[in-house]
Amino acid sequence: MNEIVVFITVSNEDEAARIARTLVESRLAGCVNIIKNIRSLYSWQGKIEDEPEVLMITKTQKALFNALSDKVKELHSYSVPEIIAIPIVEGSEDYLKWLREVTG
Repeated sequence: MNEIVVFITVSNEDEAARIARTLVESRLAGCVNIIKNIRSLYSWQGKIEDEPEVLMITKTQKALFNALSDKVKELHSYSVPEIIAIPIVEGSEDYLKWLREVTG
């Protein structure tokens, strides 16, 4: 399978919606789910941070990852945004066919 899920965290729901719309409109993603009210604890510049964030769950194709990542970095407010991909190992064939049709 060549389909992937990309996790992206952002500072707020408006930023997530803006990035998601751009990714879908440019066919870099077929679908983006926006989950608000997550809590992220992470190490940044020698300190432990504890911040509210919004999680974007983005479905796309592996071949589009670099272009998607570049677009997210261009639009994102963080200097080092989280953009990580995991493979889809199984899925509904109808959904995956649709995903291939609407991306690329």
